[in-house]
Amino acid sequence: MTTKRESKGLLYKGSSVLIRTVTHYYTGRVKQVTPLWIVIEDAAWIADTARFADALLKGTLNEVEPYPNGPVYIAIGAVVDICEWRHALPREQK
Repeated sequence: MTTKRESKGLLYKGSSVLIRTVTHYYTGRVKQVTPLWIVIEDAAWIADTARFADALLKGTLNEVEPYPNGPVYIAIGAVVDICEWRHALPREQK
């Protein structure tokens, strides 16, 4: 049986994600997806993930720059991949 989450993939409203673009990483909660933009809230730019697999498995990140206001718009054309973020979204600068 397919669950609601599986049928919508990762980009459903309220899902927490780590997005890798051609130049940066971002974490956030999906607010909206349009043909041109992924809109996230509670967003942070991740300057350094350290070991990528450990970041996904444990939620540990070396450098975090939270957006103080927001939403943040990420261009669909710049996205390399998107992973589910199964941890609390990072909101403290590190």
